[in-house]
Amino acid sequence: MAVIPTDERLLREIYKRYLRPFSEYSDENKTRSAKVWVPIDIMALAKRFRCDEDLIFGRLYYHMNAKYGSHTGSGDQVNFFSMRIGGDRHCVNFPLLASVLSDLQDERKRFIVSTRLAGLSLVVSAASIFIAIYR
Repeated sequence: MAVIPTDERLLREIYKRYLRPFSEYSDENKTRSAKVWVPIDIMALAKRFRCDEDLIFGRLYYHMNAKYGSHTGSGDQVNFFSMRIGGDRHCVNFPLLASVLSDLQDERKRFIVSTRLAGLSLVVSAASIFIAIYR
């Protein structure tokens, strides 16, 4: 059984697959109901991560929509994922997805840097102890 993808891995895959369709939308080339809402293929994502499609859907609809959606100052709700926008099904708010992905990648980089610095300090401490004992 495959491991369920992290938010970052799932969003990175969606971003990679749908950046081009998002970018190609224009008033002359209306390929979907709205520019910011990009329909995604949940079945294809489930196959990519070798997991059940309901896990991907649930992650987007229940978890990420609640976690990353927000409200505007005027009280309007900004959804991360929507079941249907116009004639399109299973849509992500692509600019919001890109912002969330950027934040997740930044958090990951900070974690990696701090973990490496902690490892380096452990090595330096161990070397200092070794030198102090065997001198």
